[in-house]
Formats: sequence, structure tokens, C-alpha cells
Amino acid sequence: MRRFRVLFVCIGNSCRSQMAEGLARAYGSDILEAESAGLSPCGVIFPPTIEVMLERNIRMEGAESKGVEAESLAGFDLIINLSGWKFPYPTTTPVRTWLVSDPFGHDVEIHRAIRDQIEALVRELIAELRHKAAPRRKV
Repeated sequence: MRRFRVLFVCIGNSCRSQMAEGLARAYGSDILEAESAGLSPCGVIFPPTIEVMLERNIRMEGAESKGVEAESLAGFDLIINLSGWKFPYPTTTPVRTWLVSDPFGHDVEIHRAIRDQIEALVRELIAELRHKAAPRRKV
């Protein structure tokens, strides 16, 4: 089955896009290759992000906050923009916007709520990509 390359982008690459990448890898590795980046990376993964991802048995070891510039946008099939801003880079890759509040600087309860929202969106995306990649049956 074809695997889609998906880039999740937020502002600091320390909360939302990291959650999306981790959840996508955990639930959809058969159908997608997930990466994440930030428009203005802060250089660390925020501790409550790590905590709420562990609640889903997703470990963030090895994850690093990196910038969009470090990625080749043309190599992706889809970019998911969680930044809350218009995606600032020109690209021929389709860009989809997910309106998700930024939990940076908030407590673990807010992180948990944001994680749950992103988790639902990631599951919908995975289902969509599996449907798109499924072989068509002739009637």
C-alpha cells in the first residue's frame, strides 16, 4: 500500500505538531510517514506535551524541535498547518489548516484537551488516506 508523506507544522514545534506527528506515527505508520516542524522552532519539546503523549504510550525520546526550513516541502504529499497563521511558504504541496489552540505555556489539562482534539483529527486523516490508497474493486 502506498504511504503518504505528511508534514505537521505549528509555531514552535514543541506541542501541537509534535503531538500530531507522534499520534500519526503510532496509529497510521502503515499509511503515512509523519514529520513535524515549526515556523519559529523553540528548540525543545514542552514537558506537558511529553507527559500527555505518554498517557497514550507514545514516547517522545529523540523528538526535536526543528524549523520548516530544514524540510524539503516538495517531498511531502500533504502539509497540515496547525499554526493558526496562513502558511507562509510557497509550495505546490497541498496545505490543510487545522484550527487547534496553542497549549504552550498552559497546564497539563489544556495539553490533554488539545491532544485529544489532535488525536481525533489524526484518526480522521488516517482513515481518509487509507480509503484513498485502497485498491478499487471492479464490479
